[in-house]
Amino acid sequence: MSAVLPLLAAEEFQAPGLGLFEWPALVAGQAWFNKPALFALIAALIVLVFAYSAFSNPRLVPRGVQNLGELAYEFVREQVARPFLGKDSDRWMPLLFTMFLFIWIMNLFGSVVFIQFPVMSRIGYPAILAIGVWIMVTYLGMKHQGALGYFKNMMFPPGLPKWMYVLVAPIEFASTFILRHVTHAVRLFATMMAGHLIIALFSEVGWHFLFVQLTPAGAVIGVMGVIMTILLTAFELFIQALQAYVFALLTAMFINGALHAEH
Repeated sequence: MSAVLPLLAAEEFQAPGLGLFEWPALVAGQAWFNKPALFALIAALIVLVFAYSAFSNPRLVPRGVQNLGELAYEFVREQVARPFLGKDSDRWMPLLFTMFLFIWIMNLFGSVVFIQFPVMSRIGYPAILAIGVWIMVTYLGMKHQGALGYFKNMMFPPGLPKWMYVLVAPIEFASTFILRHVTHAVRLFATMMAGHLIIALFSEVGWHFLFVQLTPAGAVIGVMGVIMTILLTAFELFIQALQAYVFALLTAMFINGALHAEH
């Protein structure tokens, strides 16, 4: 043991990097089925079980899971759907409610002991959700405003001099049809990825300077690393819920823009 300690003390601190987001396959020959994919399936199952338990046999006076389900449903309806969709809120609540819960649980896995990985920090998952929203919104826009009317309303806002449309039309097309859906995915992915990296950094600092390279000065740094890990984890719990809310909120806004001309 005494021979090992000098070797440990001589180790240099290595900050965590992008290797945190690389996971081997859980089943041989199935590269896609790794830890993030497993917990994405578990998150979907949790949403299904929760929704069934809360709403399959509702009581006049809600209790237990039904009470939690109704509180969550009311939050999404009042804070996400109604501000943008108004009278159309109830029609779109199943989608928005499920999306909010699914993303929130996927994010929440980053703070669950023994999991500690926010699935949405892998770009493929928010990208698939954003692409699905993009396809749905495009279909709704063309259905309710007509194929030509949808793109006309999107690209040619009324009240501008005709010569300005040369500049405005391509900008409106790129921002409305492409960029906002790209940022819809990237915002969620980047926030979860950055939060996971920062917490991993401070937890590694705490572990390294308290258990690997323990010195009087290192102990102070290690304790600070532990404290920051706890504080940042608490803050990350808020961010995880906030990002689920923002993704669902933007989805409601995009749906409203497709159902009704924005200009």
